[in-house]
This record gives sequence, structure tokens and C-alpha cells, in this order.
Amino acid sequence: MQRRLHHWAVDESGRRFDDLFNLVHHPCFLTVAWERVRNNPGRRTAGVDGVKPHGIGVYTERFLRGIREDVKSRGFRPSPVREVQIPKAGGKLRSLGIPTAADRVVQASLKLVLEPIFEADFLPCAYGFRPRRRAQDAIAEIHFLGTRGFRWVFEADIAKCFDEIDHGALMQRVCGRVSDKRVLHLVRAFLKSGILSEDAVTRFSDTGTPQGGILSPLLANIVLSGLDQHFDAKRRVLSSGWAMQRHLRAGGAKYRIVRYADDFVVMVSGSRQHAEALWDEVAEVLSPMGLRLSEEKTRVCHIDEGFDFLGFRIQRCRKRGTAKTHIYTWPSKKALNSIKTKVRELTRRNRHRTLADLLHQLTLVLRGWCHYFKHGVSKATFQYLDHFMWWRVTGWIRKRHPKLGWKTLRRRFWPDWQIREGKLELFRPHAVPVTRYRYR
Repeated sequence: MQRRLHHWAVDESGRRFDDLFNLVHHPCFLTVAWERVRNNPGRRTAGVDGVKPHGIGVYTERFLRGIREDVKSRGFRPSPVREVQIPKAGGKLRSLGIPTAADRVVQASLKLVLEPIFEADFLPCAYGFRPRRRAQDAIAEIHFLGTRGFRWVFEADIAKCFDEIDHGALMQRVCGRVSDKRVLHLVRAFLKSGILSEDAVTRFSDTGTPQGGILSPLLANIVLSGLDQHFDAKRRVLSSGWAMQRHLRAGGAKYRIVRYADDFVVMVSGSRQHAEALWDEVAEVLSPMGLRLSEEKTRVCHIDEGFDFLGFRIQRCRKRGTAKTHIYTWPSKKALNSIKTKVRELTRRNRHRTLADLLHQLTLVLRGWCHYFKHGVSKATFQYLDHFMWWRVTGWIRKRHPKLGWKTLRRRFWPDWQIREGKLELFRPHAVPVTRYRYR
């Protein structure tokens, strides 16, 4: 059914879909939605009702039947999300909204229905929270554009994007594709459900979609697709060769946006003045959405200076031993410091009871980090991280066995310089193969 919805949306770009509500409460959609909620890493967290998806277990059938009856009879009312503050880099806090288990299932079902429709409208320059797309695709496109003359970069940051999205602007874009008033009412109900803060005060607002909700990334993409369409319209006006030549001879520039959720850069083939002019242009596009640029984090830079995006450092450098320059991508200092902090926390003296437990936890953290950054010039970073981690673990072992000498410790724990405990071995980042991620 999702495939049909997508094909219909592609074939008829102006079509508004009705009678979607029956799909939202259809047993098949609810079952798939429940599977996604149950398998999500957040299944052990509860909303305001204290019910965890992980704990529903044998009551699943009755739980889904109750949700279906409530939604079908239009008696379903979303509960406020439970606010949780999690630390960010720089000592700041990020607010997450944890919905109840029932709300998560309905949101997941709504997403199953709405996503294939709006995917037909999303442009290729948007990569975040979309099927069959990931951060490495965005980095690869930036690398590709950098080799095609796009030297200036408008590195943008939207201030509190998820908290300040205007509900009216969002619903207007949703209405552009959906005419079923029951579905629109359900989406609006989730936006207006409120936030229960940690001090037990419920807040209601006409802006924002809480981070942590299953539907929130899709809704953010729906709103921010207006930014993608703005730059795509500029490109299509100059799509013919003669129009582009006249534009460039008159001192114009070319622009390409690469967006991952609320993080985006605009690559500019032109001058610094062209890139600086984007401050007002982007602000004007974002204003009707209730959004604004962060003056502290938004900047214009040349690709030779380099910039950070999605954890990668992207910079044009001279190749060692030659006069040629290439665009390289590698883990940023912020990303490296973040993983080093996690390794330090895991290797504290009293953090783990056994070496096997420590090795297991380090493997879980480091394998995912290295897999993310292996598509870049990351070999030197992996070797440094390998060295750093090896000494942290050996230091942890020495503190646990202060009476044993170095030779005894080496013979017992790392006879061939590979730290192991039983069948568990210390994960070695330097052994991860590094390959170039090809632009698709």
C-alpha cells in the first residue's frame, strides 16, 4: 500500500489524498507500527503514563485492539510528552519529549501513511531521516560539489529548529497533500498535546514539534522542504545552457543546498559577496516557518579554510609531496573529543566489575563510531584512537591489580600486545578498513 501511495503521489504532483484515516487504524499498519516501536532503542523509556513498550509483552494484542478502537471512534487523545533534559556539547541541555507507548504507535502508523506521499515531493538534496539515505551521502555530495567549482560555503545553523516550527506553516504544507480532515486533526492533536516538564508543569504552545517523537523528523522535513524548493527553483530557472552563461557573465553565481534534517550548507560557485548575501535570503525563506538562523553558529567560509558538517571535517588541502590540491574529509576534532570522553568514562577505575564487561562496552561504542567515519581520510585518526584506547585500558588493568608488575600483567592480559579476556578481545580501530564513499 505504501508503494501505491508513493506512485500516486509521483504521478500526480498536485493530488491531495483523502480517505487516509482508514489506513492509520488498519490492523496491518498498527502491527507494523508496533514492531517499530518495540524494536526501537527507546522501548525501555516510559511516557507520562509510566508504561514502557518493552513491558507490554503478552498484552500486545489487547493493547493494539484498544488503540484501534480509540482511533477509529475518533476518541483518541494524545497525552502530553514527558520532558527529559539531556546534556549537549558545551555544557548546554537539549530537551527531548518522550510520548506514551500508545502515542508512539499512532505516530508510527501516521508516519507509515504520510511518508510515502511526501517522499514524492522531497528533493534529492535532503538526506536526514529519509529511507535509503544517510549522512555519508550528504558528505559525498559536498565533496562532489567542491570538486566542481563550488568553493564558498554558507554554513548554517537554525536556532532551536524543532522548538520553533510554526504550527500554522506546518499544517499548511501538510494540507497541500492531505485533504482527509480526520488525519489533519490527528496531526494537529499531536502538535498541541503539550509538554509535561520535570517539575510537573504542562506547557502548551503554537510552535514546535518535540524532539523524541516518531513523527517529528518527518514533520520537520515537510517544513524545511520549502528551503530546498527555494534553491531548486533558482537552479531550474538557469537550467538551460544559454541562461546559465548569461547569468554567469552578468556576475551571477550558482548555488546548491545540502541538508540533513535541520543542519544544512549552501555551496556557492561565485564570490564571497554571493555567499554573504545568503544571510538575508535564507532568513527571509525561514521567517514564514517561524524559524531563524543562529548568528553565533552560522558563518561563511572558503573550502580551503574547512568546515565541520555531520561530524566530518571537510577541507581542501595540498596533497603531500605534490602541488595538487584535493578535498579531504576526516573526523572533526569535536567528534574525536566526544569519543575520547566516552572512552575515559568507560575506563574509570570503578566503572566495570570485570575486564570482559569493559571490553564489551568499548566494542559497542567504538565499532559504531568507526563504521560511521570509515568513509573518509580517517586512518591516522583511527590509529591515534587505537593508541589512546590501548593505554586507557592498560591503565585500568594496572589500577585493578596494583600489586602485579608490568611483566606479569603483560603475560596475563596481553601476551601478544592484544588485550583479551577469554574470547573477548579489545576492539582495534586501526584495523578498520578505510574506503572512499562514492557519490550516488
